[in-house]
Amino acid sequence: MTKALVNKIIPFSCVDGPGNRTSIFLQGCNFNCLYCHNPETITQCINCKQCIQECPVGALSFTNGKVIWNEELCIQCDNCIKVCKNNSSPKAVYMSVADILKEIKKATPFISGITVSGGECTLQSEFLTSLFKEVKKLGLTCFVDTNGSSPLYEKDDLVNLMDMAMVDLKSYDSKEHKKLTGMSNSTVLENIKFLSKINKLYEVRTVIVPEVLNNYYNVDMTSKLIASLNPNIIYKLIKYRPIGVRTDIINSYSPSNNMMKELENIALKNGCENIVVV
Repeated sequence: MTKALVNKIIPFSCVDGPGNRTSIFLQGCNFNCLYCHNPETITQCINCKQCIQECPVGALSFTNGKVIWNEELCIQCDNCIKVCKNNSSPKAVYMSVADILKEIKKATPFISGITVSGGECTLQSEFLTSLFKEVKKLGLTCFVDTNGSSPLYEKDDLVNLMDMAMVDLKSYDSKEHKKLTGMSNSTVLENIKFLSKINKLYEVRTVIVPEVLNNYYNVDMTSKLIASLNPNIIYKLIKYRPIGVRTDIINSYSPSNNMMKELENIALKNGCENIVVV
């Protein structure tokens, strides 16, 4: 039975696609973003045991060479995540499609669909395909929240089942993108073009990080790309917030409202018709 490593499941979310949705965060990412807002989803636990002594209620133990998490005892203080030096979480668990469906069904009367995120969920694309087949039977929509690094244009089984994708374009400039994430953006750009062509691109996102990224260039070029593909695609401009992020650029700061307005105006001028600033 195929299983996925799941970081957490949020039963109700209004920020991960249209309507009220169940959001499933898979563990593991192939990007290494300097400003990552979910650093605990990047790698798998290496069972170093450092987190065990930090748990105030004894919800973590060490058995047969592995750190074991007791969900019933856990008070969700996240001390284990705060002390982890491996960008991981001892609370990630392997779940089957049936396991996840059980959680989804608890919320089914109140949601319009699910969104699978991460980490980078498309690294476990075979599992996603199996999950989406079953979720569709419940009459729910299936969204993918992705960094765009996996060539979705080569994953027909997954793409045919998913309703929409939300893509992070970390930087339009390839060199800056590699410096930020450790990888090129060539596949990301191809995915954006491909998904738009088949009408499965829900939104493109850009995180604005003052003094770290070439923000004005990124918004200018990305908005021009979106406008050339379909000006109605949502273009989401996201303020970097130094809360819960990696320490690599912890001294950076959030962009001002004036800066965000300037960037929004650039996107408007370039022809984007559906801009969201958060």
